[in-house]
Amino acid sequence: MPVMHAPDDIFVPHAFPEKQVNLGEITMNYAEAGSPKNPPLLLIPEQSGSWWGYEVAMGILAERFHVFAVDMRGQGRSTWTPKRYSLDNFGNDLVRFISIVIRRPVIVAGNSSGGVLAAWLSAFAMPGQIRAALCEDAPFFASEVNPSIGHSVRQAAGPAFELYRDHLGDQWSIGDWAGFIAGAKASPAKVMQLFPQADEPPQNLREYDPEWGRAFIEGTVAVNCPHEVMLSQVKTPILITHHMHMVDPETGELLGALSDEQAERARELMESAGVRVDYTLLPDAFHMMHMFDPERYVAVLTEWAASLPAEAQLTR
Repeated sequence: MPVMHAPDDIFVPHAFPEKQVNLGEITMNYAEAGSPKNPPLLLIPEQSGSWWGYEVAMGILAERFHVFAVDMRGQGRSTWTPKRYSLDNFGNDLVRFISIVIRRPVIVAGNSSGGVLAAWLSAFAMPGQIRAALCEDAPFFASEVNPSIGHSVRQAAGPAFELYRDHLGDQWSIGDWAGFIAGAKASPAKVMQLFPQADEPPQNLREYDPEWGRAFIEGTVAVNCPHEVMLSQVKTPILITHHMHMVDPETGELLGALSDEQAERARELMESAGVRVDYTLLPDAFHMMHMFDPERYVAVLTEWAASLPAEAQLTR
């Protein structure tokens, strides 16, 4: 199976040193902050987001937590794995990371696709690994091609992923950024107004394998992990934060991570599993609140974390 990494010359310095751990199939890149005496917290970025999107939030969170922020496979200095991008592979990478690096019951907090993975961990991680999961504006159902309820990925962020596929290519094999920008400007999809259209690729996209986007738009990422099934099997307390969103009245497009009906259905399924589910509507918050309003993100996370049961012992 071919493996690769982003070119070393694209990376830039950050406030926290980067570390790597061999998980078997991949090497995972991560950063760490805070005292090991504090309760552990695992931060999982959004699709196309590297660990350093949490950089400011990490500095604040380190006062209360032992913080770990990761690059998923296909992002940053973590291994890129052509034809191996799926929720189950992403999730099992994190299970190994928790087992090898963190080695304690951990609160997980993920944004967007990282929020879906936080729910995956609540459902499918090894017993005793996960204390609770924060799903920050996670696209439940809306990142599936054939969801059981509401908008599909093709009616949401899909047009951007199609342009990544057609103009950037798997592993940047095409690399036509000018073509991407032209396609974005010509696209009738209003969601394209929410995506970066600068003269040069932003740093986070430079560190991203565009095959991620193709896996979502073509449905292979979740083909063996329907959200309906995953959400009905969560086993820990959950916090769903739901940020800025609307359904465009002219086109019916979903502008945002998930609709109200999708958020409600996700909550119903999680509650049916017998766990505590909190829901916080933040209609003025950007999708990546942890990056654009880190103080508010930290306040939401820490207030919720303070209400959780005390840390248990990791089952070994």
